[in-house]
Amino acid sequence: MGKFSAEILIELRDWMIIHVPKIILILIGMWVAIKIAKFIGNRIKAYTEDEDPSRQSEREKRTETLVQMINTVVKVIVIAFGVLMIIREFGIDIGPLLAGAGILGLAVGFGSQALVKDVVTGFFILMENQFRVGDVISVAGHSGVVERITLRTTVLRDLEGVVHVIPNGEMSSISNLTYGWSRAVLEIGVAYKENVDRVMEIMMDVAKSMASEPEWKEIIIDEPTMLGVNSFDDSAVTIKIIMKTLPLSQWSVAREYRRRIKNRFDADGIEIPFPYRTVTIDKETLEVLKR
Repeated sequence: MGKFSAEILIELRDWMIIHVPKIILILIGMWVAIKIAKFIGNRIKAYTEDEDPSRQSEREKRTETLVQMINTVVKVIVIAFGVLMIIREFGIDIGPLLAGAGILGLAVGFGSQALVKDVVTGFFILMENQFRVGDVISVAGHSGVVERITLRTTVLRDLEGVVHVIPNGEMSSISNLTYGWSRAVLEIGVAYKENVDRVMEIMMDVAKSMASEPEWKEIIIDEPTMLGVNSFDDSAVTIKIIMKTLPLSQWSVAREYRRRIKNRFDADGIEIPFPYRTVTIDKETLEVLKR
């Protein structure tokens, strides 16, 4: 019994001397390959960055999306090959494993059509450049900033900070709110007694003044456009004006414009109406209420 145990220990020692260094080298190689891919991706992103750190250009968004995808694919491939090489060091023939994995993959492919659909849709999203990391999109009942895109899922974060993970196969219709440029669409209601021509002049004056200021002239990328009277509502005449902006800037532009137009209307005595009702009470009802 002691001789048998000694032989096992000797074999284990010999195996460790031969194979453990190889396994360590494989693990180091995997780590190095993943780090190199990440380093190359960071260098590519640095090369495409412009001098404006406050926003991402279309080129930067595209690069960020592709680098994320490439890093994920490289990591999966490196880990898969590394695991197979380590298994081989344990003396296990990986040929049958590869054949079995192929058969299993085929079975999974037939049984997981939704997964295949997700991957195929994710591939076309990337190739067709439908949206990028950093874009604001509306899809599958959710809206938010795209934080991550993989071949299977897209990760959104909405205004409240909630993260939504959406399978790509569920994206039958996508609305990209920040592709190339955006537009602040503002509908301002004024009282029926106001002169709409004068109101439109004031609205354009406020918009042009805002667009000429250093803080906003780089964000508002075209002349404001007055569309005119948009509708006659219950208690207001609604006038619409639009401003073309950089992506993701339409909301800040709209908020600032509303603040300015409110102050200007107050200064010029222009009424921003609110709904009101006239209630008539007959004498009998009035007597009942007095009791």
